[in-house]
Amino acid sequence: MPKIVVINGSPTLTSRLNAILEYVEGLLKNSGFEVERIDVVKLPAEDLIHTKFESEHIVKANGLVAEADGVIIASPVYKASYTGVLKTFLDLVPEKGLAGKITLPLFIGGSLAHLLAIDYALKPVLSALGARHILGGVYTVDSQVVRTDDGGTEISEEMQLRLQAALEELATETRFKADRNESVLKL
Repeated sequence: MPKIVVINGSPTLTSRLNAILEYVEGLLKNSGFEVERIDVVKLPAEDLIHTKFESEHIVKANGLVAEADGVIIASPVYKASYTGVLKTFLDLVPEKGLAGKITLPLFIGGSLAHLLAIDYALKPVLSALGARHILGGVYTVDSQVVRTDDGGTEISEEMQLRLQAALEELATETRFKADRNESVLKL
């Protein structure tokens, strides 16, 4: 079964991004994927700030990334880029930690003005970490994830369709990669 790890770079667990991630994880699990999530905000701040590569929490998180066939990198956009919380974790991912991984960026922001943050801020860092197969990504505007009166959230139909299309691409590429690796190992 292909494995996907979701790296959640939101500094809060109540953001609209988390609603998107719950939706995405549900779709992936229903499609037969094993899904793990790394909520960077739950990692010890001292380990992140002081780049403690040997920390048991960092080693465990990097182990999840190493075992994954695909990686979803998710972040709200702050000041035209991804969050500092996400950057502190990416600084702890080994130099080629994303080599051989299919990666899918998911960003959310207040307006379309920061749509290119995926391409100009995140993708160069992913490339530096060895990612060579970076999917186009999905950018969501806050207004496409509405908070309901009962404390829940609703994702617009348009956004659901875009997320489904991106996940279909991720699923296809990840399954292809897993099948290819399995056949190579039999040689």
